[in-house]
Amino acid sequence: MADSIGIGVVGTGDWGANLVRNFANVKGGRLTALCDADADRLARTAAQYPGAKAYASVDALLEAPDVQAVVVAASAVSHYPLARTLLAAGKDVYVEKPLTLQVDHAEELVRLAKAQQRLLMVGHLLLFHPGVRYLKQMVDEGQLGDVFYIYSQRVNLGKVRKDENALWSFAPHDLSVILHLLGMEPLDVVARGSAFLQGKVEDVVFVDLRFPGGKLAHVHVSWLDPHKLRKFTVVGSQKMVVFDDMEASEKIRIYDKGVDRAGQVVSYGDALTVRSGDILIPKISLQEPLKIECQHFVDCVRERRTPLTDGLDGLRVVKVLDAAQKSLERGGAPVAIAPVAQEVA
Repeated sequence: MADSIGIGVVGTGDWGANLVRNFANVKGGRLTALCDADADRLARTAAQYPGAKAYASVDALLEAPDVQAVVVAASAVSHYPLARTLLAAGKDVYVEKPLTLQVDHAEELVRLAKAQQRLLMVGHLLLFHPGVRYLKQMVDEGQLGDVFYIYSQRVNLGKVRKDENALWSFAPHDLSVILHLLGMEPLDVVARGSAFLQGKVEDVVFVDLRFPGGKLAHVHVSWLDPHKLRKFTVVGSQKMVVFDDMEASEKIRIYDKGVDRAGQVVSYGDALTVRSGDILIPKISLQEPLKIECQHFVDCVRERRTPLTDGLDGLRVVKVLDAAQKSLERGGAPVAIAPVAQEVA
């Protein structure tokens, strides 16, 4: 087993502060460096973690001998140049979602990580949520039967962004979960939205995905809504499940409901029978998903194994986001999504 991994965090803002807190307490890792373009914020953060040295630039951080892995929590537009610089310098890299804002940039980072034999992990946080893990196990074990469709809602009356729309700000969470549960990429995407508050930055977006085998998914994201919802509904041929992250403890409800086909078909109406059974609420661990995610990154760095949310996972989500953005700009026209290129995968 390798020695304790020295970790640097670039970007110590709102979400970056949460990453700093968790990486300061991971097993097998040490928070050794902090970097932020905002000098005052960097000084405040560094004062809370005296064991980590403050760096005003990434170039300066790269010269630190006690930094083996770097976490990028700066603005989304900086993800690509920062990750490229860090990977080229031989660092293992964790990048917050989305991995990049362009498909070709994401592909380049995946290739670079492979060429440098470095780990590239993306912060698709919900894949580490105990509730999503439970749901994934149910899908993989066939407990729901054949999954027909999934829909998600991530809405709130909250912070209005100016540098990214609701699609790029919120949808990476939902898309990463949907692709993870179904284990496949969509064939095409349709997206419609409107910018009610700022004219060009969409406040609300509706995304429809079509998958092989006729499976469907729908994503609704908005920061202009009276409700605060963080919910997934998965409908299968045998059972249906709702994952509601806003619930304090009862985050998953399993509905033993479905429509069964009769053995002998007399007429179409007689062939289908609605079945309504029990509702099961399983006990789900309340461990902080971000803590699990940060520990996973350090464990992967130490053991040299591929992260659950590796660069390819990040690339797949960026491809869907890019296609959805094009569909938005084309007034909801369908946009096909090509599989990940063989030379990248």
